[in-house]
Amino acid sequence: MKCNKKHMLLYAVTDRAWVGKQSLYQQVEAALKGGVTCVQLREKELDEARFLQEARDICALCHQYKVPFIVNDNVDIAIACGADGVHVGQEDMEAGKVRRRVGDAMILGVSAHTVEEARQAVRDGADYLGVGAVFPTNTKTDAGRMSNETLRAICGAVNVPIVAIGGINQNNIGKLAGSGVGGVALVSAIFSAKDIEGTCRELRALSEKMVNQ
Repeated sequence: MKCNKKHMLLYAVTDRAWVGKQSLYQQVEAALKGGVTCVQLREKELDEARFLQEARDICALCHQYKVPFIVNDNVDIAIACGADGVHVGQEDMEAGKVRRRVGDAMILGVSAHTVEEARQAVRDGADYLGVGAVFPTNTKTDAGRMSNETLRAICGAVNVPIVAIGGINQNNIGKLAGSGVGGVALVSAIFSAKDIEGTCRELRALSEKMVNQ
């Protein structure tokens, strides 16, 4: 499965912080039922064996819904579970090395915060970019706020799909209209919701409106 701009429309990034009455698997399935267009599994706490099993389970679930499954950071897990792709940040394995590890068939996503980082990521083989934080966020406290000017400049500088991330919710998603992004990546706005499926339906409609304005 190759990367397509439509996969950026409503991109769910998992966070174990909100696992409670539902397992992470159940939360992801609710998000898929609600219309998310891509799922990224981000795990910082599980050991390798549990991470791999979870990745295999959620990968299979995503494929049932014909939605790309991306693993954050861990290239070995992404390869072992048969993920559609891997996403790396600027502090993770260098994107060019990741591309050589995974080959041409796997989707490679890279986080970028400047025009030069964006251009370098594309030169290194990135299929899409995650750009932000576009709004203040508590999910990644080290993520500096990106100006609208920088977001627009990045979108204009590269020819790969871009997904905006960072503090995005129902109330501010419309502010991204006209920036050039292909959609939004959400963590807490999805996984902290009491009704994940219903929330995703609302968010998808808002994202579609935003990218078409």
